[in-house]
Amino acid sequence: MANDNPMLPVSDEDWPESIPEMRSGFAGGLNVYRVMAHHPALLKAWSDLREHVVNRTSLGRDRSEVVILRTGVRLGSAYEWAQHVVRARTCGLDDTRIRSMRGSPDQMAPADALLATAVDELLDGAELTPATKARLLAEMGAEGALDLIATVGFYSTLAFILKSFATPLDGDIAAALRADPIDP
Repeated sequence: MANDNPMLPVSDEDWPESIPEMRSGFAGGLNVYRVMAHHPALLKAWSDLREHVVNRTSLGRDRSEVVILRTGVRLGSAYEWAQHVVRARTCGLDDTRIRSMRGSPDQMAPADALLATAVDELLDGAELTPATKARLLAEMGAEGALDLIATVGFYSTLAFILKSFATPLDGDIAAALRADPIDP
């Protein structure tokens, strides 16, 4: 049976000649970016935003992972959920806290509930309510609120790519979750 997915992750052998330096960096390490490599100019442009959202965010690692996990859950992105369960564990989130991202914000710790509520509002209505915006600004400042919004947008775009092209989970993440599953 022929493969009906023309957007499989680009192999090393087929890596675009216009972006050879990206293969050994972040882009070569994850299937989602190997799918984006079908459009080298987009992947190259994506690089600076990714550097900020992933590595330079004012949210910090814990808050960032909470926002990403909630975004992945809300968008039904199994790849993002799996990828960030492993990352969240690496930065110290326990499985109870990680699993809480699947539930109602009123069942979460207050700091996580604020983040999850913000994600939910952005995904449901494309804006923060005045009350959530005021709390975010009071607790995280303008940079934190803007980084949260950028993170939701960034990971929404990745979820659209991942789901549209049925991007397979990276082998190391699949192995980590087989060894230590998150589900009850």
